[in-house]
Amino acid sequence: MKRNLTMAVIAFSFVAIMAGCAGKMGRTNYYTLNLPAPPDPPAAGSAHTTVSIREFRAPAYLKQGAIVYKPSPEQIGFYAYHRWAIDPCAFVTDSIIARLGAAGTFSSVKHYDGQPDADYLVSGRLERLEEIDYEGGVKVEVAVSAQMIKLDTGAIVWSRSVSEVGVVNQHDVPAVVSEMSHTMERAIEKLLTPVPAALPAASTAASNRN
Repeated sequence: MKRNLTMAVIAFSFVAIMAGCAGKMGRTNYYTLNLPAPPDPPAAGSAHTTVSIREFRAPAYLKQGAIVYKPSPEQIGFYAYHRWAIDPCAFVTDSIIARLGAAGTFSSVKHYDGQPDADYLVSGRLERLEEIDYEGGVKVEVAVSAQMIKLDTGAIVWSRSVSEVGVVNQHDVPAVVSEMSHTMERAIEKLLTPVPAALPAASTAASNRN
């Protein structure tokens, strides 16, 4: 009886220890990018054109929710217990809307809802958002592209593609995400500098150059 009791205590302790280890190993950490808030939009001025922003797209591997790292140019890895709390595509879309709204170039900036009730439409793609672990050190890369069309003609009046790289000084996931935020801020600022201008004659001018 005493031996059986001892074995039961040992078995229970083993199960408790394994459960505790599994709980620590299986705890998922969630992150979001953090960009400074754009300045308040200027007072209503002479802008009379409107723009809608379609949700940005991304390669399938960036939409799986896990934070991505690349140990080589050909290999993609995913952190098992470090995931995005907010879809990065939705985050980039909201950031573009906030910054275009703050610029005062358009009288209205909103999410595209499928209705042709805006003068212009911006669509884009989050090309890269990943940790880079090759070529020495740890870096992050952010690449974004976008274009704006005039909805009534379908003419492209503005397009731009940018890529930014940031260096991570401390190799842990929170530091990687922090540097992704800084690098994303620079990428979006470069993407929208200068702010796309809503010029009625823009499509005509582009056609004349072609």
